[in-house]
Amino acid sequence: MQLNEETEQKKRRGTFAWLRGSFLTGLVVIAPIGLTLWLIWTVAGWVDSWVLPFVPIWMRPDQYIGLNIRGIGVLAFLIFTILIGWIAKGIIGKSLIKWAEGLVQGLPVVRSVYNGLKQIAETVFAQSEASFDKACLVEYPRKGIWAIAFISTNAKGEVDRKIPADDKKTAVFLPTTPNPTSGFLLFLPKEDVIELDMTVEDAAKLVISAGLVYPNGTQAQPTPIGEVRPPTARISSN
Repeated sequence: MQLNEETEQKKRRGTFAWLRGSFLTGLVVIAPIGLTLWLIWTVAGWVDSWVLPFVPIWMRPDQYIGLNIRGIGVLAFLIFTILIGWIAKGIIGKSLIKWAEGLVQGLPVVRSVYNGLKQIAETVFAQSEASFDKACLVEYPRKGIWAIAFISTNAKGEVDRKIPADDKKTAVFLPTTPNPTSGFLLFLPKEDVIELDMTVEDAAKLVISAGLVYPNGTQAQPTPIGEVRPPTARISSN
């Protein structure tokens, strides 16, 4: 009787473990897809709420088919932005932009806000220059601890002159995990920077995944849920 009960309990535990494993596997598959679709849907609705009030009623499809199609505002924004960019590349567009910027420069508070936003936009959306040259390793926050960073540019001007080092200095961006958009700007001698062969994209994946996804496409194998990893054997000093 006791043997039958133990067998039944093992079967129940096995079934529960299989259900739990299948659920977690399905969650890993569904969560990224669901969150991506939800994010696209939310952003499209947010853009529509801002753009559609400026779109003429006769240009809205919902006036003809009776359905509110999400994404029309996004499409209108893309067309408008492309049109403005095409005009800005011409002589007349450049002249108008220069004239408008001259007016803005005469307003103290607006001038500071506009210049700051313009620098950010040019840095983020610039097509002529890469954001970072290469990935690298630097010792941070102290000697003996290594962190992944991204090489930006060589130190220039006053920063280069004031750093007490004879070797060339370089500027690196040290991202935080798992959000690589925030981090620290460090100026280091080039001899203290170890360049990596991996691409910037692969290094970013390594930072975002907290060391779980490596550049060669492999993934660190964590301890399965519900299992306990045995402790590492220690060699006795006796």
